[in-house]
Amino acid sequence: MYLWPISHAFHGPTVNSASKSSVAESHAAGDLLTADMAAIERKIQETIRSREPRLTEIALHLIGAGGKRVRPLVAMSVFRACGGEDPGDMIDLGAALELIHSATLLHDDIIDGGEVRRGRASAYLRFGAPDTLVTGDFLFSRAFEICGRFEETVVRWASEACVALTEGEIMQARLRRNADVTVEDYYEIIRRKTACLFHAGARIAGHIAGARRDVVEELGRCGTAIGLAFQVIDDLLDVDGDPAQTGKPVGIDLRDGNPSLPIVLALPRSPSLMRAWRLESPTDGEIHAGLAEIRTSGALERVRQEALRYTRTATASLASLPDSPYRDFLQSLVADMRDRVC
Repeated sequence: MYLWPISHAFHGPTVNSASKSSVAESHAAGDLLTADMAAIERKIQETIRSREPRLTEIALHLIGAGGKRVRPLVAMSVFRACGGEDPGDMIDLGAALELIHSATLLHDDIIDGGEVRRGRASAYLRFGAPDTLVTGDFLFSRAFEICGRFEETVVRWASEACVALTEGEIMQARLRRNADVTVEDYYEIIRRKTACLFHAGARIAGHIAGARRDVVEELGRCGTAIGLAFQVIDDLLDVDGDPAQTGKPVGIDLRDGNPSLPIVLALPRSPSLMRAWRLESPTDGEIHAGLAEIRTSGALERVRQEALRYTRTATASLASLPDSPYRDFLQSLVADMRDRVC
């Protein structure tokens, strides 16, 4: 189920009032992008079918729980904004992006012992580590079954993103509960773990649409900025978000020992946070005390400023695209991300 409000962005007040596109064109573009995303969803559902029902059941447990589908949405919007007309290839590649992302979520919950994902029990908790692990492998394999029919450039960019994902996971594990972790370490982790798929998706979309090479590279930079903003905002919400809205309790990064930006910034001057950070299994009280110190440390305001910085970078990169309702939508998507915390 797709959760990002496309129709509101095209039909509502977030449409860029300075756009030269007519209201009718905006509505038509919104309807077309909605249809594109529905086709991606159908492709995902078709692709996760297996001769072993257990694999499909576990995949559906995660994928059927929702999610914003923001990675394929950014890629498809870029494709349309670059003048792409036949969406067939991007529907397949958008599905592949979401399958890769879903595979990493299954694996992450095993690594972190995560019990909640998208407001329900994680696949790891419900089905156990062995079958969840294999289902993640199944989704990766299905994704590259799709990618494998494309030209070498597309396969290489997708493969590079997956290599970066695995390297980011190992780097994060190496720095888990490490009191010496730096802001530079943090950004290297999220460039690999989060931004890489946005970067690859935007580049691939521009390439498939026939954009010039310089535009494709600028779109890659835009994708990176969107991915970095997305993760920084997610980190902030892990400390100061509403679980009813985010679908997960606060403090997961601290409980799991994962170096989020608020934690990294607040650690040096927060003794309760440092105590909880170093413990393998901190209590709820220790988690709450650590989060309280983050909130009073001033770190969250700096995190908000970082999120603003990356959303501004993403918006500036979108200037490489011609004026269209799709570019307006991408700008509104970035603005919506920013407005979640700012």
